[in-house]
Amino acid sequence: MIAGLLLNALTSLLGLILANSLSEEARAVGQLRNERLANLIGCCCEGEERLLVAEFMPNETLSKHLFHWENQPMKWAMRLRVALYLGQALEYCSGKGRALYHDFNAYRILFDQDGNPRLSCFGLMKNSRDGKSYSTNLAFTPPEYLRTGRVTPESVVYSFGTLLLDLLSGKHIPPSHALDLIREKNFLMLMDSCLEGHFSNDDGTELVRLASRCLQYEARERPNAKSLVTALTPLQKDTQVPSYILMGIPHGTESPKQTMSLTPLGEACSRLDLTAIHEMLEKVGYNDDEGIANELSFQMWTDQIQETLNCKKRGDAAFRAKDFNTAIDCYTQFIDGGTMVSPTVFARRCLCYLISDLPQQALGDAMQAQAVSPEWPTAFYLQAASLFSLGMDTDAQETLKDGSSLEAKNHGN
Repeated sequence: MIAGLLLNALTSLLGLILANSLSEEARAVGQLRNERLANLIGCCCEGEERLLVAEFMPNETLSKHLFHWENQPMKWAMRLRVALYLGQALEYCSGKGRALYHDFNAYRILFDQDGNPRLSCFGLMKNSRDGKSYSTNLAFTPPEYLRTGRVTPESVVYSFGTLLLDLLSGKHIPPSHALDLIREKNFLMLMDSCLEGHFSNDDGTELVRLASRCLQYEARERPNAKSLVTALTPLQKDTQVPSYILMGIPHGTESPKQTMSLTPLGEACSRLDLTAIHEMLEKVGYNDDEGIANELSFQMWTDQIQETLNCKKRGDAAFRAKDFNTAIDCYTQFIDGGTMVSPTVFARRCLCYLISDLPQQALGDAMQAQAVSPEWPTAFYLQAASLFSLGMDTDAQETLKDGSSLEAKNHGN
């Protein structure tokens, strides 16, 4: 019995350590902000919940557009642009001390609403920082990983080289086969037949040469991220043509906000009217907490429980009086007590964070409210307000739409 208790305690401790590690890693990656990344905007590490949330990318992956295209193959100018933008993403990450990227491949590249490629932020935090526990198809694995079991910045450049082969060929070709063709000066056999007549031999040769440098067996002989950008910049074509045109992606200009029906709270969140949001949350009170499971045994009604409830009451009083810093402190004590859950408390602290100009923390609370009450439109509306505050208007509009759809469903419309 004692052994069982110890095992449970160790398991709980390990879970806490892993949750803290994920939270710290997410916080560090969440500090990165760049137009070449699908940026991380939130995470959830409560209890058994493990959730990462990144910017919404509506236009599929590079794998889809390169290997499984339906309407048109990817144009040469767009392939060059993808290579450059990803090189810029790696250069930015390297400059911010996040040079390791795990499982760098065509599935990690996503296209935003403008058709521009972005590198998923998830690969920046997968597994451990020192590169252990990295897994990939052995045919595409950097040679040094097979020897050491670790990923290095040079390993990421090797994977970038395999991605250049993907862009050149339109297929996922093992590097060993591609290098054989390059050594035999048969690089034209490597090229995607769909590109015939659409690129110059000089440009093709330059990109093949860069891929070959990235795939050098000795890691020290590979270029760094800055060198990749330097080599790719002069190769760019049709630089004035938007990516969505090159990709053949529809690009509507009508704002989703104009085509959806929003409740007063949704409208207030869409225009970031924090005063109106405060009035509505205050008016609704805790009605939306009905049905949330908070089963407390008789033994749990202790002085500690009473103090937890008192924290909420003090928080409510401060919230009513618009003393938002005090409300944050009191609600935090209630949440940290861990004996009761309340989506409304998360919603109220979310608004307090927004008023205190802490939108990242506000987004985290709105996500926590959704985790506790997945069918609650208010959680979605507050996420939208937080995203607007972070300058992520496209994601905010999508979240508004989700909240509006959920509200209509709940009311049977």
